[in-house]
Amino acid sequence: MEPPNDVVSSEKLPPPPAVLPDNVVPLKAPSANRVPMARRSLASRGTKLQLQTNHFKVRLASTKEDFFHYSVSIMYEDGTDVDAKNVGRRILDKVHETYSSDLNGKYFAYDGEKSLFTIGSLPRNKLEFTVVLDDVSSNRKLDSGDFGGHGSPSEGDKKRSRGFSRSKTYKVAINFAAKIPTQAIANALRGQDSDQFQEAVRVLDIILRQNAAKQGCLLVRQSFFHNEPRNFVEIGGGVVGCRGFHSSFRATQGGLSLNVDVSTTMLVKPGPVMDFLLENQKVRHPDSINWIQAKKTLKNLRVKATNSNLEYKITGLSVKTCKDQKNGKEGDPETVELSVYQYFDEHRGIKLEYSQHYPCINVGKPKRPIYLPIELCLLVSLQRYTRSLSSLQKASLVEKSRQKPQERKTALSQALRKSDYNADPLLLSSGISINGDFTEVQGRVLAPPKLTVGKNENFIPRNGRWNFNNKTLVNPTNIERWAVVNFSARCNLTDLCRDLIRCGQMKGIMIDKPFRTFEESPEFRNNPAPVRVENMVRLLMSSLPAAPQFLLCILPERKNSKLYGPWKKANLTELGVVTQCIAPTRVNDQYLTNVLLKINAKMGGMNSLLSIEHSPSIPMISQVPTLIVGMDVSHGSTTRSDLPSIAAVVSSRRWPLISRYRAAVRTQSPKLEMIDSLFKKVDAKDEGIFRELLLDFYHSSEQRKPAQIIIFRDGVSESQFNQVLNIELEQITEACKFLDANWSPKFTVVVAQKNHHTKFFQSNSPDNVPPGTVIDTGICHAKNNDFYMCAHAGMIGTTRPTHYHVLYDEIGFSADDLQELVHSLSYV
Repeated sequence: MEPPNDVVSSEKLPPPPAVLPDNVVPLKAPSANRVPMARRSLASRGTKLQLQTNHFKVRLASTKEDFFHYSVSIMYEDGTDVDAKNVGRRILDKVHETYSSDLNGKYFAYDGEKSLFTIGSLPRNKLEFTVVLDDVSSNRKLDSGDFGGHGSPSEGDKKRSRGFSRSKTYKVAINFAAKIPTQAIANALRGQDSDQFQEAVRVLDIILRQNAAKQGCLLVRQSFFHNEPRNFVEIGGGVVGCRGFHSSFRATQGGLSLNVDVSTTMLVKPGPVMDFLLENQKVRHPDSINWIQAKKTLKNLRVKATNSNLEYKITGLSVKTCKDQKNGKEGDPETVELSVYQYFDEHRGIKLEYSQHYPCINVGKPKRPIYLPIELCLLVSLQRYTRSLSSLQKASLVEKSRQKPQERKTALSQALRKSDYNADPLLLSSGISINGDFTEVQGRVLAPPKLTVGKNENFIPRNGRWNFNNKTLVNPTNIERWAVVNFSARCNLTDLCRDLIRCGQMKGIMIDKPFRTFEESPEFRNNPAPVRVENMVRLLMSSLPAAPQFLLCILPERKNSKLYGPWKKANLTELGVVTQCIAPTRVNDQYLTNVLLKINAKMGGMNSLLSIEHSPSIPMISQVPTLIVGMDVSHGSTTRSDLPSIAAVVSSRRWPLISRYRAAVRTQSPKLEMIDSLFKKVDAKDEGIFRELLLDFYHSSEQRKPAQIIIFRDGVSESQFNQVLNIELEQITEACKFLDANWSPKFTVVVAQKNHHTKFFQSNSPDNVPPGTVIDTGICHAKNNDFYMCAHAGMIGTTRPTHYHVLYDEIGFSADDLQELVHSLSYV
């Protein structure tokens, strides 16, 4: 059962701090030089369970050769730099093909940009080569003019082709940069981690990328996507989800392993450009297309011209329609004054069905445009769609890309066989061979924590789930002032309110009759969602004598309602009212009970407690005032670099309870992952987040200061662990010292990662691993203190474990006690 996201306590909270001026700069925390702690011991509690994981053991044969890193620069004949992202691999392949003897026949791994790696050194530290490639705007040979055609190019084509040459000459310089000892890998497996090990594994990962590139895959970091229709699933809006595979090397307790997992990315649906635009903009006729929006969507996508089979990159759209847009300023005098439509009709003999009425696709440069009729352009496959997905698209992608455990295992085995890494010459030269079997590991299943509900009744969840049938809530609230808002005409409000009040009484929640029900006028239902919400808010404010405790909102769609976001924003930021949205299709007591659990938590009540919390008897916590903190940063849309990131911190209150939390939120610089306002000194005052949380804990815990602070940090990668310890933890320490210079609480810092690629499977069952499964042997870090946990039941798809990294522990938890605490917190 997931905890509610927006719990509001019935107790009076300290007021939020004033908005700070833009010129306020947070105090820079001094470098404390903390590093992630080593593992002290292994845990042992729980029932043992044999598992398999999607890590494949790697055998390292001894080799005397080291990795050598070379920088690569590619230039045109005139000395200008080449953007290697587009053509670098083709150019370096040509270098290897042409100058193999100059390279002593060595294979190399090229990262596609500016780095190249070999096993053993090249003959010289500095090498220069010249290669000639066919026109790089296409994967095919240019056999006609730039507008294509059937047969020999015309005189005008030949003149135009001078600015778009059939072949280009490139100068390639390869210079020695560094030596990376392969021994660093063996050292890391013995617990001697180093930067050289990270560099050595980076080389191995680049070899995997090159292997995939040679198979024609789309590369997205360490994930690879084949151009196979069976991997595509349509999710609407001209977007397809493409299933591919992630491959990366990991150093573990059991040695070096290859982690292979299913991965999914979004692609532009290949095919006619016009079909894509109609789907993407959800219109039925080209006359309804927003061409300004279309220009933004199409820019930099690649198309194939059907008349010539050539590929081009879209640079824009013509200002005029195809029948009015002139062909160009240069070229054959007979065609330069023709429109693009006339050119293709009269000189190419191509009859266009509809392009004359719409803009042309521009595949040229600003001062030398090249126009193609839109119906001759096909979007090529394997092009990433980088814009934000709609709620409907996200839901469709999740539904269509989920796989049961056995399906995923089969797909991973097939992917490993297809990659054929054991035949890769570079991996062979590195002395690496990969076992094709899933690695066996031993897990342990922790017993679920006992929960306490109303009337001091205790019960134990089964299979990670529980219900409140015939139970009352441990701390129910009373709801006296509330109203109902109905955006749907398909709901009997009288019956709904009566049944909600009845079910509430069964759970201990006393609910009065609603003050009023507000029905949306039918005339507003075709308006945009923000306008509908604005009209309803205006009606509420003019009709209610005072702010209600709570609003129940009935939405017209069960999923992905466009009203949800605007309605929540209006209530939380403008009205300051707790709201619960529902979209009932079949109302029964179980449904209403689940709704009431959310309402009760939002109103400041509590549904259940951990029994050890109620006793209280939580090891290391119940005897010493302890603050539990969760921290995360959200970065919003990937396509907008100007939007601020949002830092959120939740903290426990009313010790010795660990089930009540309050939240603090701040904006910060876009894409900044480290929270910069935990301690923020302004005019001799601390206006930071942590002071606010510490004061709340003090006032809600009978004037006790926390002697221990446990921090759970979400959303950071391993490369940022040191920053968490030396920037964020240092700010928190400063905030404590600012309140009381003699106060030195003990800290434990745990990072929780969900965005990783390790999965677990039962060795003797097709089902997901049971809830409470924990793994801290076999495939965890060779030195650092980490473990995997699947706390919840995996109902659909394959369970994704959370990867916990214990970076710092002054409190002194045993491995068993900390894992039990994390498991128990998953149930509050």
